[in-house]
Amino acid sequence: MRAGSRFDIITTLLVLVGYAIPGFVLGVVLLVVFGGQLQWFPLRGLTSSNWEELSWGARIVDYLWHICLPVVAMVLGSFAVTAILTKNSFLEEIRKQYVITARAKGLSQSQVLYKHVFRNALIPIITGFPAAFIGAFFTGSLLIETLFSLDGLGLLGFESVIRRDYPVVLGTLYLFTLIGLVTKLIGDLCYVWVDPRVRFD
Repeated sequence: MRAGSRFDIITTLLVLVGYAIPGFVLGVVLLVVFGGQLQWFPLRGLTSSNWEELSWGARIVDYLWHICLPVVAMVLGSFAVTAILTKNSFLEEIRKQYVITARAKGLSQSQVLYKHVFRNALIPIITGFPAAFIGAFFTGSLLIETLFSLDGLGLLGFESVIRRDYPVVLGTLYLFTLIGLVTKLIGDLCYVWVDPRVRFD
C-alpha cells in the first residue's frame, strides 16, 4: 500500500540485507551481540544445567530461550525471500483491473485488500511454501548446529556419513523426505483453500 515510501525503502533494504547474510555469519553476530555482550541468551546447548530441577512450564521456557538464536539464524534468509515475494505479488495484483471493479462496486478498502488482492497474491507464495519451509529449517543446519553446540539432524547426518553408519544416514534422509511430503501436502491444501477454483477430483 505504501510502495516507494520511506518505510518501504527502509524495510526493503533490511530484508535484502537479511537475505544477503549467510545463516552461519548471522549466527556468529547473534552469539557475539546477544550471547556475549548483552548476555540475553545462552551461548550453547539446548537446556540449562538445572533443567532437571525445573517445572514443566519453566522447562518449556528454558528450551525456547535456548533455541531462539539458532532458529533466528536459520530462518531469517528464507523469511526475507518470502517477504519480498509477498510484496511483489501483492503489488502485481493491486494494479489489476478487478481491483478497480471491486472498488467501483462500493467495497471497503479492507474487503478489497484482504478478500480479493491478498487472497490472489497468496497463490504463488503457497506454491513455493514447501521448498521455503524445508530450506528455512534444514539449509545450513550443520553449520548452525556446530556453531551453537546443538545435537541436531544436520550434525547427526554428517557424522553418520563420516562414520559410514548407513542405517542412520538412511533414517535422516527418510525423515527429511517425510517432512518434505507433509509440507507439500499442506501447501496443496492451502492452495485449494485460497483458490476455490482448484479441485483435486
